[in-house]
Amino acid sequence: MTTLASVPPTTPAAGPPVRFRDLLASEWIKTRSLRSTRWTIALTVLFVIGSTAVATLTDKAARSGPADFLPYDAYPAAGYWTLMLVASSMGALTVVSEYSSGLIRTTTVAVPARGSVVLAKAAVTAALWTAVGTAASTGSFLVSQAILDGHHAGVPITHPGVFRALTASALLAPVCALVGLGLGVLLRHAAGTMVTSVFTLLMLPTMFSESNRWSADIKHALVSAAWNRLVQTWEPDPGSLGYTATVSGSWIVYTLWPLITVALAVLVVRRRDV
Repeated sequence: MTTLASVPPTTPAAGPPVRFRDLLASEWIKTRSLRSTRWTIALTVLFVIGSTAVATLTDKAARSGPADFLPYDAYPAAGYWTLMLVASSMGALTVVSEYSSGLIRTTTVAVPARGSVVLAKAAVTAALWTAVGTAASTGSFLVSQAILDGHHAGVPITHPGVFRALTASALLAPVCALVGLGLGVLLRHAAGTMVTSVFTLLMLPTMFSESNRWSADIKHALVSAAWNRLVQTWEPDPGSLGYTATVSGSWIVYTLWPLITVALAVLVVRRRDV
């Protein structure tokens, strides 16, 4: 009498662990493979620089007086609020598009370390939108000063206050993109994320004034108010009854918003199912 020998179950050979640079490469391929991303970025930069040209050309006060840096000609609110809106929306779409299509399940099966996936998305998003913000900010400054040079009112980049305004405007794009990405991970819904981003970044600051201390503190803790203070080159009027944000505090706001939202996204994505 013979018996069948039991065959031990075989396990598939484990592949090499996924390196973080592999995740970066994967996220970069996802980003640059979308034609809409390139068109959106190009049109946004053109709109921002175009709004700068319009603001400078229509500013009659820029045609007289001694040459001085005019921050809201170089960096008009209309153009940079649009940049905030687009950057936050595109940052959110890097996440919510995968949730809506179901691609996120494939990603998490291939890479169980979900926190690393979010960090890779954040790194690629930050790098991309830093480049976009730098291009828009530098282009805005050059265009505005080229127009003002015709009235002998242009200033060089070494003029006091110019570099801070240029840097703050360049970093506005990655800050908003990372906030949008973090909200996208937390909410996982395209419409909800867009509405929350617009409300938080653009609408909420208008609800608070600087006449009361508590209201000013809330306003100064928001991104758009921090950008506004960093672009502003003049010191607050000592006789003013309002409370003005500090430059150092505004830089801290720039730092904390993306750090906190991305950190919350990493924490949440590790604890819940996709």
